[in-house]
Amino acid sequence: MKSAPHLSSLAASVLVPICLLGVAAVPALAGGAALAPHQAVYEITLERASTSSGITDMSGRMVYELVGGACTGYTQSMRFVTRVTDRTGASMINDLRTRSWEAVSGDKMRFLLNQYRGKQLTETTEGYAGRKLRTGEINVELTKPTNRAINLDPEVYFPIQHSIALLKAAREGKRQFPARLYDGSEQGETVFETNSFIGNALPESSALQGVPEKLRKAGGLEGKPAWPVAISYYEPGSRGTDAAPSYELAFRFHESGISSKLLIDYGDFAIRGKLTGLKLLDAETCEADK
Repeated sequence: MKSAPHLSSLAASVLVPICLLGVAAVPALAGGAALAPHQAVYEITLERASTSSGITDMSGRMVYELVGGACTGYTQSMRFVTRVTDRTGASMINDLRTRSWEAVSGDKMRFLLNQYRGKQLTETTEGYAGRKLRTGEINVELTKPTNRAINLDPEVYFPIQHSIALLKAAREGKRQFPARLYDGSEQGETVFETNSFIGNALPESSALQGVPEKLRKAGGLEGKPAWPVAISYYEPGSRGTDAAPSYELAFRFHESGISSKLLIDYGDFAIRGKLTGLKLLDAETCEADK
């Protein structure tokens, strides 16, 4: 039997994909209604854990917030806090805080990620990514943890840009959507190879199952379509190989821009996120609308 991993290793591995932020925030598409800024709260629980994971319990909360709109771009922030307990009974608090801004055009992004263990700041990543107008090539300028420049291929998506394409694919009845995705995580050095699997639009009884009535009304979820989506995240360079995904994210994707019924599967263990709080925030007013 494998020995239990050190508790700090367990805490470091419990990271929600930052790309989830993009999934929870889709700008208006041509011919579609603008999506309202909102704040969503998810209760985190341990769905399952194998003996080799070393985890016996996990609980926490994720708070996600979207502000802005089509005029000034979208700012997303998230705080994801979990308490992880190992087989010795020792526990550790893991606290991930992120904030990013992205232009609706998909040509600019700023990001800041802070990782805490307990009260100690253990990792910070900060940077700016800009897409060249003619070639589409992306230049990333990292300022933390170190000053560094990275060039990314034109076909790489930013999170909100990816979400627009994913929603479009769902509306068109497509079943798969492969994409390379950059969100500034992994110290700003990783481009994820992803493949999204999209199910049929759910009937309202299934689309709202498990969501309290007060939250359905608060988020404007009633009468709007939703799709079951699963995204597999692979290590860079794994495209075209038989490599297993590093982790998988499954969720119910509402057209209103809210995700519910979250499940993040890391292989040795999986965590679930239940939508427990939801409120709409003030919509952006463009200068032309004043």
